[in-house]
Amino acid sequence: MAVHNYDVVVIGTGPAGESAAINAAKHGKRVAIIEKQAQVGGNCTHWGTIPSKALRHQVKQIMAFNTNRMFRDIGEPRWFSFPKVMERSRGTIDKQVEMRTTFYARNRIDLFHGIARFKDEHTVVVRDQHEGMEELVAKKIVIATGSRPYRPADINFRHPRIYCSDTILSLSHTPRTLVIFGAGVIGCEYASIFSGLGLKVDLINNRDSLLSFLDDEISDALSYHLRKHGVLIRHNEEYASVEGDESGVVVHLKSGKKIRADAFLWANGRTGNTDSLGLENIGLEANGRGQLSVDEHYRTTIPHIYAAGDVIGWPSLASAAYDQGLNLCNELLDKEYRFVNDVPTGIYTIPEISSFGPNERELTEAKVPYEVGKAFFKDTARAQITGDVVGMLKILFHQDTLEILGIHCFGDQASEILHIGQAIMQQPGEANTLKYFVNTTFNYPTMAEAYRVAAQNGLNRVF
Repeated sequence: MAVHNYDVVVIGTGPAGESAAINAAKHGKRVAIIEKQAQVGGNCTHWGTIPSKALRHQVKQIMAFNTNRMFRDIGEPRWFSFPKVMERSRGTIDKQVEMRTTFYARNRIDLFHGIARFKDEHTVVVRDQHEGMEELVAKKIVIATGSRPYRPADINFRHPRIYCSDTILSLSHTPRTLVIFGAGVIGCEYASIFSGLGLKVDLINNRDSLLSFLDDEISDALSYHLRKHGVLIRHNEEYASVEGDESGVVVHLKSGKKIRADAFLWANGRTGNTDSLGLENIGLEANGRGQLSVDEHYRTTIPHIYAAGDVIGWPSLASAAYDQGLNLCNELLDKEYRFVNDVPTGIYTIPEISSFGPNERELTEAKVPYEVGKAFFKDTARAQITGDVVGMLKILFHQDTLEILGIHCFGDQASEILHIGQAIMQQPGEANTLKYFVNTTFNYPTMAEAYRVAAQNGLNRVF
């Protein structure tokens, strides 16, 4: 068995692993990274963020074409099959893989493909698909193995009409009806995508509202627009059983209801990828969801073994994972770092949602005297030009100091628009103020102009 020595070994090539490995290499460390799949990029590139967002973009274009009056002059609305739309989306995945593979070569990071397993606290054994074995010995080890969909044992995911959020991307036909169990971020995003393709979607939620961590007004807007596009939302429901046959799937709910559809998508929870790591060999233990606990330095209970990304749980976002890997590596290198906990929310439904900071409910419970400034996209020239008039920008600010406390946005490009407010909120002291938006000239027409409109709307409420 070949033995290789490194300063840092990283397990996983998703956002957390990639950023940790590249940062270490750029600081002169000898680095190896391990990927169990044939291509780099992790779940983010192949099953999660990139494919679902690329798919969403294609669907959004189809919806725009089919609803644009100008295009009706040249023909009828067009119908596209799911496999055809997915095929167009795969080009983005290929470009991402090519680009990220180049990163490792350019930074002289050794890339090993295979399943990683701890032999001891400083040694990782990599077994490739041909049963070849190599030992990697390192001073520091980073676990960034990501997560996968949680699959309850009483649902038969081998059935050809029952899918999870990974396998749904290989759907080889276009069903007419779909049941989605789980109304979290993933469930809501896929409900938007499939309803945009013309499917009748039942979205089953085991809570009493959609995405309860959002601002109530934003959550209500999402519910309205999902329903407008034909999604039937069923709150406070739990499944009793899921039965697949040759022609479809029947979902039995504990409330006594039965729902039949052509296909079923499970989108309720994720599990950390730790079961094959041999954690028992080094005395580490994952929780019931396969996740590892870390301290504020991203260290596990073994000081030289770190973890970041989905494998440590919240917030389970690609953006946060990349920052976690970067800062983990800075800590590992004894450089200035931060513990990533101020993360913007980006939800790619149609229309999309993004927020940063507390919502109205949280500020009210904390007894913070806040006021609200709003701008509706239907009143902005840029939205009227593009036709993307659905949505709003909401700024929450302190009544007395005008300090910006939270930004909440719903509508086209919400995740882009949000970063302007986020940048101002993170300015120190009195630099974070609502007056910035009134005293700054914005390009016209732009969506960013919504900040000026919302700020003036908010100031009108102050006395």
